Amino acid sequence: MLRTKCVVWTAAYLRPRTFSSSMSGESRKSDKVTITKLRKMKSISVVTAYDAPSAACADAAGIDACLVGDSVGMTMLGYSDTIPVTLADMIHHCRAVARGSQRCLRIGDLPFGSYEPSPQKAIESSLRMMQDGLADAVKLEGGRAYAPHISLLTEAGIPVVGHIGLTPQRYKQLGGLRAQGTTSESARSLLDDAHALEKARCSAIVIEAVPSSVASYITSQLGIPTIGIGSGNGCTGQVLVWHDMLGWNHHVPRFVKKYAEMADIAVDALKRYRKEVQQGEFPDNSLHTYAMKSESEEAVWREYTESLDSKASQQ
Repeated sequence: MLRTKCVVWTAAYLRPRTFSSSMSGESRKSDKVTITKLRKMKSISVVTAYDAPSAACADAAGIDACLVGDSVGMTMLGYSDTIPVTLADMIHHCRAVARGSQRCLRIGDLPFGSYEPSPQKAIESSLRMMQDGLADAVKLEGGRAYAPHISLLTEAGIPVVGHIGLTPQRYKQLGGLRAQGTTSESARSLLDDAHALEKARCSAIVIEAVPSSVASYITSQLGIPTIGIGSGNGCTGQVLVWHDMLGWNHHVPRFVKKYAEMADIAVDALKRYRKEVQQGEFPDNSLHTYAMKSESEEAVWREYTESLDSKASQQ
């Protein structure tokens, strides 16, 4: 078994700390997931990541792709939705993920307002995501209306992941975060959207909050992978939000499976820390502090005091 290292950045001295985990060879840098490899995969695991530590953990776990989502607005920046997230925000977080990951394919979300006005605007924003954000691919929301944008991006050599179904950037127009494709007419419209995105040379398509039967049928009609979120197990792959699946958020969508309760663990640790500080149990000077290199601490302070007394008497 290969021993791989997951890098975790600590506050102390701003140096990375590493811990090892037993992994198979898929986590090596030489096994970097490319957009070409992704298109050939039969089962794709995707998780959102917003910083270097989360990206490093995704790498160590053998996750295939990190989606640097505009959900960073809610999970990290304290917004109530994705609308306020800027291109500068996304570039900042993409660069952080790039510093933490070696294997995962890095997909950067194009935020609200960064691509809708025109295909040219889309390419300008995407070039920044690739050059400044170090993304391997970009993702944008919308169906066939954005096929011209995607065609221009792919012609410029920019890999694109599409996104249909529930598109959170348009939730106000949709009347809320509602499931899509629940009627025969809307289901057929989603299939038309998917075909248009594939024709525009999307590398994959995220399908969000769509009935599993609809998502499965759309997947069966495409030659490119689909990444489901709340759309059943008939998609080629799945994506979950880091904070949802690890229990940092207590209220999550019904389609989320929690694999840990990290918020409870963190609160418990902080309570124990506070208690130990209050009771004088932390820090333990025998474990958590440093020793002087001098042969005698008492002599050091005696000499210091004598030097001060000498200076005072001379004045």
